[in-house]
Amino acid sequence: MATVEECRAALRKLAEQFEEVDEETKAKHVVERTISCHISDLGTTFYGRIHHGGLDPFVDEHAASSNGVADVRLTISSDDLVSLVAGELDMARALFSGRVKVEASFGDLLRLRKLL
Repeated sequence: MATVEECRAALRKLAEQFEEVDEETKAKHVVERTISCHISDLGTTFYGRIHHGGLDPFVDEHAASSNGVADVRLTISSDDLVSLVAGELDMARALFSGRVKVEASFGDLLRLRKLL
């Protein structure tokens, strides 16, 4: 099981990877949304925000000014988060196998698919 700090580092790396998405793709598919990432085995949730300028750093539930409800909600284990961000776990396979759960509107799901 990965630690909270390892998950925090993986989410920082995810934000860095998002910066590599070309501006045309961002302009076409990014809409400002709040994101929560619940780490199921650690019982902690991180909150962030995606927008045309990038992916804001994730903060833990204690530092979040959110009311706990995000537009896009992810649930994943700590090890799977670290593996996913490291490129060792395929997002589509993780979704289809239930290792990653995403709760979002249909439109948001379509947009995210273009960005992943």
